[in-house]
Amino acid sequence: MEKAQSVSLLRPDDMVLGADTVIELDVTLLGKPVDIAEARVMLTSLAGRAHTVHTAVALCCPRERIAVVEVARALVVMRPDTSQAMTRYLATGESLGKAGAYSIQGQGGDLIERIEGDFTTVVGLPLRLVARLLQSAGHPVPQDVEALYQQRPYPNWARFASLPKR
Repeated sequence: MEKAQSVSLLRPDDMVLGADTVIELDVTLLGKPVDIAEARVMLTSLAGRAHTVHTAVALCCPRERIAVVEVARALVVMRPDTSQAMTRYLATGESLGKAGAYSIQGQGGDLIERIEGDFTTVVGLPLRLVARLLQSAGHPVPQDVEALYQQRPYPNWARFASLPKR
């Protein structure tokens, strides 16, 4: 909500959407690594284990007195530790700036065994949730979101075929 509200202060007449993602492993929250060494530690801790991805989406508009936030969750199971794959992945630099040090829609998808839930939650913008929030605020959604879920046009989406329950 803080991200969205900080922008809405500058644009009080506009509908502002903000999102952020965090990884939960056991009771520990993993955000974005500060460097490759921390990314390696994160990926090593995730290897061969399941974790939960939480993506919060906030919608706000001061003029319309809208300020809502909801959280989508998905379970991700990582492949067992393969040092070579991890080293190759870390060399891409893709892990920096990504919660949990991986990007499912990029080369980080190779480190993932499976997901249970919405692929777009793991990407960091759960599309069905965004569409529902916009519609509930009285704003049309110009894209057919259900068609996107059928087409799965984004990288690696088709690989992780778990369709979320509506």
